Amino acid sequence: MSHGHDQHPLHSHGQHGPTRPGACCDGGHGAGQAAMERDPVCGMAVDPANAKGGSATHGGHAYHFCSSGCRAKFEADPERYLQPETTSAAAPAPEGAIYTCPMHPQIRQAGPGTCPLCGMALEPEMPGLEDEDNPELRDFSRRFFWTLPLSLAVFVLAMFGHRFHGLAAPTRTWLEFALATPVVLWAAWPFFQRCVQSIRHRSPNMWTLIGIGVASAYVYSVVATVVPGVFPASFREHGRVNVYFEAAAVIVSLTLLGQLLELKARSRTSAAIRALLGLAPKTARRIAGDGSEADIPLDQVQVGDRLRVRPGEKVPVDGTVLEGHSSVDESMLTGEPVPVDKAAGARLIGATLNGTGSLVMRAEQVGSATVLAQIVQLVAQAQRSKAPMQRMADRVSYGFVLVVLAIALLTFLAWGFFGPSPSWVYAIVNAVSVLIIACPCALGLATPMSIMVATGRAAQEGVLFKDAAAIEQLARIDTLVVDKTGTLTEGRPAFRALLAAGDAGEDALLAGAAALEQGSEHPLAAAILAEAARRTLAFAPATGFESVTGQGVRGHVDGHALALGNEALMAEAGVDLALVRDAADALRGEGATVMYLARDGRLAGAIALADPVKATTAAALAALRGEGLRIVMATGDAEATARSVGRTLGIEEVHGGVKPADKVALVQRLRAEGRKVAMVGDGINDAPALAAADIGIAMGTGTDVAMSSAQVTLVKGDLRRIVAARAISAQTLANMKQNLGFAFLYNALGVPVAAGVLYPLTGLLLSPMIAALAMSLSSVSVVANALRLARARTDVA
Repeated sequence: MSHGHDQHPLHSHGQHGPTRPGACCDGGHGAGQAAMERDPVCGMAVDPANAKGGSATHGGHAYHFCSSGCRAKFEADPERYLQPETTSAAAPAPEGAIYTCPMHPQIRQAGPGTCPLCGMALEPEMPGLEDEDNPELRDFSRRFFWTLPLSLAVFVLAMFGHRFHGLAAPTRTWLEFALATPVVLWAAWPFFQRCVQSIRHRSPNMWTLIGIGVASAYVYSVVATVVPGVFPASFREHGRVNVYFEAAAVIVSLTLLGQLLELKARSRTSAAIRALLGLAPKTARRIAGDGSEADIPLDQVQVGDRLRVRPGEKVPVDGTVLEGHSSVDESMLTGEPVPVDKAAGARLIGATLNGTGSLVMRAEQVGSATVLAQIVQLVAQAQRSKAPMQRMADRVSYGFVLVVLAIALLTFLAWGFFGPSPSWVYAIVNAVSVLIIACPCALGLATPMSIMVATGRAAQEGVLFKDAAAIEQLARIDTLVVDKTGTLTEGRPAFRALLAAGDAGEDALLAGAAALEQGSEHPLAAAILAEAARRTLAFAPATGFESVTGQGVRGHVDGHALALGNEALMAEAGVDLALVRDAADALRGEGATVMYLARDGRLAGAIALADPVKATTAAALAALRGEGLRIVMATGDAEATARSVGRTLGIEEVHGGVKPADKVALVQRLRAEGRKVAMVGDGINDAPALAAADIGIAMGTGTDVAMSSAQVTLVKGDLRRIVAARAISAQTLANMKQNLGFAFLYNALGVPVAAGVLYPLTGLLLSPMIAALAMSLSSVSVVANALRLARARTDVA
């Protein structure tokens, strides 16, 4: 039906799956190039003219592969990889999934591995609903706990062995060698692999220093054990050449301990993702073509399947209601506690909870295309992303490792040629201490840990950050450009006022309008029927119903001819509007839509409907102004409507009747003035401005296009979450600065001490073992400081 005025858009979540990876496993071309094709096994983009894995033909079509392994898998079972994509958001990462580095997101490959730049274990781009059994955590735990007794035994022998009477010095040396060798050659093997990898890729990092430091201490000690005669007499003490097996073993154990703490902390940050994934049901009830029904795993649901949602069940995937009527609790998505009525044609979102009715739905978005999967991906992407501050730390860390290697070499030469006897023993010990204490573990953890913890904390507040840069920059925003419909307001019309004319009462006026509108799905009709239901009005069914395009509707109710619509419909019927015209004009001036009701050719009154301001908007804007933000409204609605809402909310700068291009121009003008601009919107028309702003903030209750264009999504569509997000952003920024400052200060003080600059004054030297303990404690302190963000206060209800 048509009411002769602009309809308020009904937002729905259309298909919006994550984009395919844009680079080959080995760093190939971007997927955006027209000539690129997709590897059917791993999903990587492949250049057909230069496919490293070759090609295979199936069903008359040639498929190209990024590696021979992918081609072999395809040739063994082509149909498996040519089925429609049905990967569930709740499924574990499948074989061939794309893995990426948490610190270097540009590193991407099919399957697990380690980052060639920093040595960290790669993580799946799209996480699955898994327990916390991280393979790397399990492996490092096994290496740590099996070798910890050996490291402790070596330590005791090295520190107190000379007090064990009857244990000769050479025997003690061989015992230390036997105990330390499994620790160094087995427990530390992953460290050496990463050290060699960093050298091969010319990307020095913490593993470079650890590998060289441990290898130096161990190799020196092995030579001193096997052929002690090659060392001069000055190298001997207590009847043997000094060895440092305990330093090598304890360094390995302490490094493993630091890695375990880091991996456990990283697993804690993914709790928000697992909680989101846990919302999805595990099965769906599919209706076959013959009408039979069967429960199937969620990852087997395909687009177009007919599914039954029984009372009390979760909606399995996104889709549309075909049959039935029920109410669905969508609070997990919108935050609204009131269930939403659903009938044929209504949209359903996966993981929402069905009420007491039974529904038959058509699956339209499955697996990674569902709203829930997109939310999961936003969180995962933000936790993998790198803040600008981290990029700076990476550049500094690269040069830092080279400087440390140079200092270690100078320390070795200076102590060897100019140190006290045994000078070369001091040279080796101090050079190894420099390598160990300067290990940039804390530097590498400083910003990624803060980002990962902050992302999880923000998700708890209903805020999803798309990347680390958004977390870092949101606190610096000083101007907020806001859309009106769906952002400041509910985005749907609601009852505003009744203007009764003559002897007609308000209830009779509303009942007549509701009688005409019953059965209509128009947003305005829904608002009228909702108000009639609230007042528990009874009305007879309408007969002879007629819709007048662009004007309104007509029909008969209880023997009376009724007409409901705009001024054009009233003029056609010859109805005089004088009794309510002034009041109606005033309501229109405030942004309301006015509809007139005539009974038997005479005016019965008017009904005003308006898009109400969200209950939380005024408080949110007041809080944002209190933080010094400049608030600007830009809306496509009429100027009068925009200014009315602006007056209600205290917004002084209002731009009404603007087109999408105008919103972009406004954002660009504000940025040209030197402002840091955030744009908040929910519709497709807001997408260009969201992308143009320093920070785009989308309402989670809006369209997928808006969310994909923005860097921040407010899941519940509540502007107060911006206040919470800014609080988390500011605390994260401070936390990153604290971590980086501590890491740099620690190294600035530790390296000179390890090199022995205090020795001439105090006689103080750091043994490699003490240096290893200090290095690990610095990393633990950075992790502990970052974890404080999990308790970050936002002071927002």
